[in-house]
Order: sequence, then structure tokens, then C-alpha cells
Amino acid sequence: MRSSRRADEVLDHAMSRTVRWGEDTLTFWTNPSDEPDLEDELRRRGAEHIDTVAVFARPIDGEAAAAAPPPNGAIAELVTDLDQIRAVDAINVAVWEQLALDDEGLRAEFDELTASLESRTHGRVLARLSGQPVSTGGWTLADGFARLWGAATLEDHRGRGAYRAVLSERLRIAAQWGATTALVKGRVSTSAPIIARAGFEHYGDERAYRLIVG
Repeated sequence: MRSSRRADEVLDHAMSRTVRWGEDTLTFWTNPSDEPDLEDELRRRGAEHIDTVAVFARPIDGEAAAAAPPPNGAIAELVTDLDQIRAVDAINVAVWEQLALDDEGLRAEFDELTASLESRTHGRVLARLSGQPVSTGGWTLADGFARLWGAATLEDHRGRGAYRAVLSERLRIAAQWGATTALVKGRVSTSAPIIARAGFEHYGDERAYRLIVG
């Protein structure tokens, strides 16, 4: 975010817009590059710090996957068919507490994914433990950069290497598709330590604040 306004003016504008939308809670993610920096103003107004993600980047090449080897038993695969998309959706529903896609939504997701794989613009992987789908994550490619996003692991299966398998496979495929740099954000309490061990460099944190405006 960049603005020529003062921090208090930017926040006043965001709060008034939130009220006009009929909402009573404003959630704002800060960024090291924000101008102006709103963190002090958010804290001054009593905003609650609710989450933090670390921002990472690393060069990748044909040996990228070796930097994050999955443990025995965790297997990641490229998502290419409708059954895999259905498994991905079940994970996302459980982790993000969102509504499940209906048959039409699953088919639309499949068509979009098929087109993106053909153009090599983005994709998804699915990781299994003992054959059970437990983790997923996506990536988008643009101008040599692979932006990793949407990682989710079922709570009962965390800490068993599924996320590492997802990370490793995304790096491998991104390198195969011609990416030279990977970008990713990881929650400091969960995935950030794994990402750091995979050779990523830490470039700062983004913090989420929740402010009651109504």
C-alpha cells in the first residue's frame, strides 16, 4: 500500500468505507513496504494483533526439490483430475472453514486447472500420507517468479512432513517450468520454520490487525 495521506487519514478512510459496507470489523494486513506505515496508528486505536506471516524468497533450479526433501511416507502429486480436485476441496473446507464446491463448481475448477496446466501459468499439488489426501498447495508463474500460495494441511496430520512434500513438489515443478525465483509467505507458528529450512531467505513480516469499527 502506498498513499500520500497521513496514517490516521488512511485509517479513517478505511474505517468509514468498512461502515458503509455494513461491516463492523476491519482487518488490515501490514507490509514492510507500506507507505505510510499504519501499525502504530492501528495499535493506538486498540486494534488486536491476530496473525503474522513471514515473507520469503529463494532462487530455484533443477535441484530445488532437494532443499526440502519430504520424509518417508509423504507423497506429493500434481493435481490433474476431478477426483484430486475433490480431495483438495475437502482439505480446504476443513482448514479454511469454507463451503464445499458443488458439482458445477468442481467442474469449473477442473476446467480452469486444465487450461492453466496447458499454459503452465499455475497449478496445484496434493500430498498423501498412507494414501490419504492431507495437504495441498498451489503456485502461479509469471516472469520467472513462482508465487507459492494456498497451502493447507489437515490439523490431525500436521508435523508429519506433508507440508514439506507439498513445498518440495511445487519447487520441483516450478523449476521444470522455467521459474528462477520462488516467493512464499508462511505463518510464523506453522510453516515459516519449514520454509526457512528449505533455503528461503526471510525478507520481513506481515502482521494482521483486527479493529472494531461499528
